[in-house]
Amino acid sequence: MSSTELPSVPATTALPKVAPVRVAEGERLRSVGLPGITLSVRSRPPAREGLPPALYVHGLGGSSQNWSALMQQLEGVVDGEAVDLPGFGDSPPPDDGDYSVTGHARAVIRFLDAAGRGPVHLFGNSLGGAVATRVAALRPDLVRTLTLVSPALPEIRVQRTAVPTALLALPGVTALFTRFTKEWSAEERVRGVTALCYGDPGRVTPEGFRNAVEEMERRLQLPYFWDALTRSARGVVNAYTLSGQHGLWRQAERVLAPTLLVYGGRDQLVGFRMAQRAARAFRGSRLLTLPDAGHVAMMEYPETVARAFCELLGERGEPTGGFPSGEPASLAAAASPDGGGPVVDDGETAAESAGS
Repeated sequence: MSSTELPSVPATTALPKVAPVRVAEGERLRSVGLPGITLSVRSRPPAREGLPPALYVHGLGGSSQNWSALMQQLEGVVDGEAVDLPGFGDSPPPDDGDYSVTGHARAVIRFLDAAGRGPVHLFGNSLGGAVATRVAALRPDLVRTLTLVSPALPEIRVQRTAVPTALLALPGVTALFTRFTKEWSAEERVRGVTALCYGDPGRVTPEGFRNAVEEMERRLQLPYFWDALTRSARGVVNAYTLSGQHGLWRQAERVLAPTLLVYGGRDQLVGFRMAQRAARAFRGSRLLTLPDAGHVAMMEYPETVARAFCELLGERGEPTGGFPSGEPASLAAAASPDGGGPVVDDGETAAESAGS
């Protein structure tokens, strides 16, 4: 290990007292102990008994809180839980220090196996999208449907705006960055993250901004914060280099679950051009493109994403729990094909348009 690289922080290290993780009204937070890991799980009591289970997996640097808005939209449709991956949110580091995509996928699989709730409607964003893809490919018995929001799948030409995040994977870069940003306030850090992840940072409410600042202040007190971020970024980069049956695109082709893909036109981390390739890779998928969204469409446009998910269920003949009526995403696209509205295509149509 380079002397400039942050050392691994074992899960058994005594942690300092920090502010408790925020739990929104109507949410619950619990800790689940599993072999080698302890996971924090956020949930909302379902609107009624008997709803099918769902699991939400966040992206790099995120937490289960990233799904709160979508979970609330879908509380009458699914019995949802959102997991904090090891080292993120309120989950301590894994005992083995494995932050690879496979390591995170193993954590999700362990949780689903232990809970016995599968198959679930599985949601993933960014890193969580790569993790969910691997889970769906390796354990199709655990996945009922798959919804991916800007999944971190390999790109040959990475956007310039995504390069700084990728550089975190290099030895010494994180230590250099932490020294350079030592004087930055939590507010400045949150503004930077918001500008990077949102298509329109103005959609963040004052309350939402205050909550994000509070969470940032809490995370910066955790001794393993930068280590988890660095090693997970390295895990994504390493996953991009895998080929053959372990490659993420090859695994995407093996996914059997009906899949909804969501891409934002203003995403600075995952190329919007990757939407068409993803639509070809995931068989029989539906593609929702949101021209004004950034990297976290489920936070910017939760109702639109929820409606598209319900349309996916409707195609399968599954109940949508009386989801609030409104113009379906597909109809909105037909009404304004050039007006910046959301566009929904099935995978076959998307593949044809990509080849034309």
